[in-house]
Amino acid sequence: MPSHAPKVSATFRSVIDTNWFGCDCAIVRGLKSRTSVKYNVGHLGVQFARHMGFRTVAIGRGSDKEKLAKDLGAHVYINTSVDDAATVLQRMGGARAILATATSGDAMGPLVSGLSARGKLIVVGVPQDQIQLNAFPLVFGGRSIYGSLTGTPIDNEDTLAFSVLENIRPMIETVPLEQAADAYARMMEGKARFRMVLTTGQ
Repeated sequence: MPSHAPKVSATFRSVIDTNWFGCDCAIVRGLKSRTSVKYNVGHLGVQFARHMGFRTVAIGRGSDKEKLAKDLGAHVYINTSVDDAATVLQRMGGARAILATATSGDAMGPLVSGLSARGKLIVVGVPQDQIQLNAFPLVFGGRSIYGSLTGTPIDNEDTLAFSVLENIRPMIETVPLEQAADAYARMMEGKARFRMVLTTGQ
């Protein structure tokens, strides 16, 4: 985890800064079954939210991610290939906050309608495409959207300490250093299951 601690601590700090309470619904958008070139922290966001005592909902595309979401601690999984996430969230009473870790602006914008009044959409993943927003739910309901880039050194320490205390671990694939070229190729082709980590002989 230390190798990408700044981005992880941004996820951790985003959960804390929402001022959620244990009964609130914590939504994490961006659970992936394959690792893209950009590192995704959705699986850590789910663990942070669950271990902080929130009602945790994971949003992803495809039924193949449901088991992973539940294993990580999500109470509910919303499959966007079947259901409209915003509609499902409103049926649940609306989300106090949504942590968007995926890198798709097209998928982020509609989630604003799934927020409760004065709810927050926190963008951690940086999409290449634009985030299209409807002003209506922003104005009527006082909803907001903001970004979180990285945490401070103290945030990094707090993140790692909390992770040790609650046994939260990143999901990775380990590959011997000698196979670095193959690991890089798998990552670039989108075939890596999780983040690729090179190991050396002990």
